[in-house]
Amino acid sequence: VVTRDDVEESLKAVFQLVKDKEQLLQDLRSQIEETKKKISEKQRERDYWLEYKNVGSKIHAERISSLEKDTAEVKYELERAEEYYREALKVVREENQKLFDRHMQLLSEAALKKAVGYLDKNCRREIEENEWLKEEVKIYRKEESDLKASVQLLEEENVNLVAKLIDIKLQHLGL
Repeated sequence: VVTRDDVEESLKAVFQLVKDKEQLLQDLRSQIEETKKKISEKQRERDYWLEYKNVGSKIHAERISSLEKDTAEVKYELERAEEYYREALKVVREENQKLFDRHMQLLSEAALKKAVGYLDKNCRREIEENEWLKEEVKIYRKEESDLKASVQLLEEENVNLVAKLIDIKLQHLGL
């Protein structure tokens, strides 16, 4: 004999089973949708890489080749500019040395003329005592060291200007 309670329990069990199956079905549908999205995303990625393989890689290979050529050209130009500025610096140093030597020669001649102009009895005595001549030598040595320092500063400034020119040339070349 089946009672009403048994039927209700049986219906509740069936109802719960149907509800559980619907929930399971719902979960499976959401998993299927999620899997479809992942498949679609992977398909787009695959299509992108196939497109890159067929077209993009060739474009990039050409661009890389072009950039390598540009780099080689810039290096060559830089070496040429470096050699040019090295030679220019050498010429400037030689010119500075010549100017310095000429200036020292003129100072020596002027000192000699000045010394000869003062040659009287008192000056001869001073020359014999050698005091004023020592002072003149100190003065001229100081002038010589000042000139050497200024020549060195000019050479350093020339080197800095050459470096700036090279940097500007590199910037204009796009590096």
